[in-house]
Formats: sequence, structure tokens, C-alpha cells
Amino acid sequence: MYTLGISCYYHDAAACILSNGQIIAAAQEERFTRKKHDPAFPHNAIKYCLEEAQISLDQVDHIIFYDDPTLKFKRILKTYIDFFPRSIPFIFKSLPIWLSKKIHWKSNLKKEFNKYFDVSVPANKISCSQHHLSHAASAFYPSPFEDAAILVLDGVGEFATTTIWHGQGNKIKLVEQINFPHSLGLLYSAMTSYAGFKVNSGEYKVMGLAPYGAPQFAEKIKNNLIKIDDKGLFKMDMSYFDYAINDHMTNDKFNNLFDGLPREKESTVTQKEMDIARSIQEVTEEVMMKLAKYCQEKTGSKNLCMAGGVALNCVANGKILNSGVFKNVWIQPAAGDAGGALGAAYVHYYKDHSRKVASTLDSMKGSYLGPQDKKEDIKAYLDSIHAKYHFIENEDQCLDTVAEALKQEKVVGWHSGRMEFGPRALGARSIIGDSRSTEMQKTMNLKIKYRESFRPFAPSVLRERVSDYFQLNVDSPYMLIVAPVADKIRKSMTKEQESLFGIDKLNIPRSTIPAVTHVDYSARVQTVHKETNPRYYNLIKKFEEKTGYGVLVNTSFNVRGEPIVCTPEDSYRCFMRTEMDVLVIENFVLYKQEQPNFDDKQNWKSEFELD
Repeated sequence: MYTLGISCYYHDAAACILSNGQIIAAAQEERFTRKKHDPAFPHNAIKYCLEEAQISLDQVDHIIFYDDPTLKFKRILKTYIDFFPRSIPFIFKSLPIWLSKKIHWKSNLKKEFNKYFDVSVPANKISCSQHHLSHAASAFYPSPFEDAAILVLDGVGEFATTTIWHGQGNKIKLVEQINFPHSLGLLYSAMTSYAGFKVNSGEYKVMGLAPYGAPQFAEKIKNNLIKIDDKGLFKMDMSYFDYAINDHMTNDKFNNLFDGLPREKESTVTQKEMDIARSIQEVTEEVMMKLAKYCQEKTGSKNLCMAGGVALNCVANGKILNSGVFKNVWIQPAAGDAGGALGAAYVHYYKDHSRKVASTLDSMKGSYLGPQDKKEDIKAYLDSIHAKYHFIENEDQCLDTVAEALKQEKVVGWHSGRMEFGPRALGARSIIGDSRSTEMQKTMNLKIKYRESFRPFAPSVLRERVSDYFQLNVDSPYMLIVAPVADKIRKSMTKEQESLFGIDKLNIPRSTIPAVTHVDYSARVQTVHKETNPRYYNLIKKFEEKTGYGVLVNTSFNVRGEPIVCTPEDSYRCFMRTEMDVLVIENFVLYKQEQPNFDDKQNWKSEFELD
């Protein structure tokens, strides 16, 4: 039985296909259209999933949409009433769209399928899940647990913004729910917007900026914006926010509370923004920690699963893990709306089928669920553009060549195997470098990624070596847990260095792997497993043989504002637009200095909207 899950029309459109409950393929639409967070009907992702499953659309048994538009419309109507008369402009703007299009979601999907696949899909094949149920299913069903508490936090689904569930076998039961407009995700987004970053994209920048600041505004946030009880349940004072009825997040009352207007986009990040970031991060951690304890009390489970956009807050995740409230924590790698496509498919499948828990890490296959390129297709493309390449057929020799380049502090674009599903590059479409280098973070940020200098990079570390470098001894394959750097590799700070503030902290080496050590001696860890990505694992082993270090710098293969690369063409273009030294596409190795002149007809800054 084939089950197709889809998410679209808001942000991060995606598709996933299951065969008898097993994940065959999953991908975000943005990877194909090159439009970051693309919300459009994911026809490219669907086409890929069908090709990977080797079936046509009419062979799909069920198509499941990831949320319930009818229920969402009821919430919109309630918002009109609750915020009247402030909601009048919002009514005139949104109601016609809902009445003319969104409320007719099933017929619209039928039209999309007919347009792109020339197939008339029967209406009885199409159904929907609910937004937070899709998130919960995406977290629990592929996890390695028979029994688990499930915590879902995001901006908003239909009504829910925060939910607690109990997963047992093939069943998921709702335990607790917080409804719109009270939303931890939207509070974090409001602070993101105030700090001058883009909503639904810049939240991870705020998390990365937080260690440079002090929690100067934490009490102000808790005393005015959000009231948090002992269970972590919360309510917000909506007089400070406009997001319920407008395109912007906050208002003049909010600005007055924080003594000024939001930072202008692309202007200098000041100490104030750093303090704002640290403050909202600490408030978020407090809420998530209390909610985690409440989850355990309500379910009695020793395991926790998490999803929703807030579950990408890997600093908070690490603190929940370290607290010992739960013995095991598993987070869906595609925790945002893209993962809703997977969850929706699971919801439908497990209504009528029993569940067998994965005997390995989980059922996500390392999240390597996207397209993979064939040797002949790579060669044909590189030949068509007259690229200069070295095809190294012997795998050991190829990896040795790449490891040697890394040892020489070359920056390498690494395109290998099936593309990742979710927002993180996990060693399939990654830019990698030497973790020991004191210049690597600066080089990658300014000359490769063209992004803010404060942005940290993640370490990819051999699973069996993780405790040698970090205060962590659990699997973290999806880069969703932050852990402290091990004491034995730390470098002590001088009194003068300890007294530095803000961005001045950046260029002080704090460990023997400075390129991945953040200013607070932490790192966002990816454990690399031979079972799920043997090629990347073997590359790191080669690097370890040469240097004694089983850890590399890993960041996503893209420039700022661009989706992660998908095809060899994407990778070559990104390689040539930046100051990367080496490009590796499977066993094809390319050196920058050997390439012909690159006619970049469109500058990347005009092609991609900056995030």
C-alpha cells in the first residue's frame, strides 16, 4: 500500500511516500525550485517521490494533507471575533482568499494533481490530518520507542500552538493543548523580527546570537509578554502583538517596552540584539524544560519525542536531555512543516496497521531520503559545461584525496549519496572543513556562506568518538542537540579575554577544535554513523588517520538565502560563486584553480532573497 503525504501553501512545502508504512522518499519543494521555504504545491517533490517508489500517481492508495483547512478556517473566524474591531482590515484581506480558495482545499488539490500529473484523483483518495497530530506522528512513529511522551511546539496549526501527546504502539493520544494566539513559537518569532531577522527563517540566528548577550530582558519578557506556570503552560498579553491580525509581529506598545524600534534589516547587530536573543532563548528554555517535566508527569514515560518548529531549538533540546527528566530523547529531523507531510502519511497508515519499532537508530534512514545522482548523469553535466574534473574510481583513494585536502585546511563542497530531508545538512549536501583551524569559521562565514560572522558551525563527529570531544554520550545524528565541549580539549581564557563583550568574543580559540566551539564552549553535535552514511563516516575516519581528530566542520551546502543544493548543477554553481577550494560530487573531484571561467549571469544576492 502506498501512502503519499503532502504539506504546502504556508511554508516549507514537502512530499513523502510510504510503502506499507516504510519511508521510501521525502523531500522539500524548495530543493527543486531553488526558492527557500517554498510554500507552493510540491509537484516536483511528489514527482521525485513517485519516481523513487517506481510508481505512477494512480497507483497511490491514499493522499493525506498535513492539516485541516476547515478547522483552521474556524480559528480564523474566531480570531475575527476575538480581536474585533482591530481585526476589520484583516477580515477584508483574508476572508476573500479563504472563501474563494483555501476552504475548497480538496478540489484545489485535485486541480493541482490534474495540472501537473494529468491524472484525475478521486476525491475519496484525498483526506487530511490535523497539523499538530501530523507533527506528533512524525516524531513518534519513526522513533525507536514503543512508548513515549510527545511534545509539539510551533507557531500555530489549526488552533493548537503547543500540544502534549502520549504515544503507545500505533496509537497517539492527546494529553494537553495550548491554543492560538498564545504561542511560544510566535513569541520567539516576534523577538526574531524585533532583532531584525526574518520570521520563519531567522529564528536559528537568534539562537546562535544568544551566547554573545546577557539575559537583560528576560524578566521584562516574563513580567509583560508571557505568564508561565509551574507546568510550563503559558498565556501571552496580546496587547503587545499584532501577529493575530496583521503581517507584522509586534506594535508600538512592544517597541516602547524595549525602548526603541526594531533593528533595520542588514544593519549592524548591536549588543541590544545580542541581549534580546539571550533573553528570549532563556525564557524559551524555561518553558520547554517545565513542559518536558509536565510531559513526564502526565505520561509516566521514560522517552520523549519532539517535533514542531520550536523543536529545532537544539540548545533547549540539549538542556532537556541533560536534565535527566527523560532517559531518551528523539527529535524529528524535519521538525517543521516539511515533516508534517511525513506525519500525515503515518497518521493515515497507522489507523489500520500495527507498528513494529525500528531495531536500529530509528526509521528515518539517517534522513537521507532525497535524490541521488547517477555517475553517467554527473559526467554528462560536467562535460557539458567543460568543467575540469578528476574521476577517482577507487573509493579508498578518493576519500584519501579529500581527507588530505581537508588536512591542508581546504574548504570542500561535499555532494554524496541521497540528499537530506529537513533543514540540516548531514553529510550528503555539506560544506566541510578542518575543525582544528582557527580561521575556518571566519572563512566559511564571510567567504563561502556570505553570512553574519557570529553564526556558529556544527561538528560532524564519529559516533564512537563523541565523548572524546563533547560532554555527550548519546546518538545525535540529526544535529539537534547542543552539548558542552569536553573539558580536556578546552583552552582557558585570560582575564582580559573573559572580560570581552559581544562579537569581540568571536575570535578567541576556546578548544583544540575552535572552528566548531561556540563562545560559550558549546557545539551543535552531529554523530556520524556507519550504518546510515558509511561514506561520510569513512571520510572522517580518513581525516582522523591523518590528523588524530575524528571531527570535521559541517555546514549546509548553499549560500545565504539559498536552499541546500540538490543537483550537480546546483553544487557546481555554488562552488564557483564562492571561495570554496574543492568540490566533490560522488567520485568526481574538482579543484577551483583548474576550472574554466564561470559566466555567472545572475549574482546570487539578486537571485536569492536574503534570510
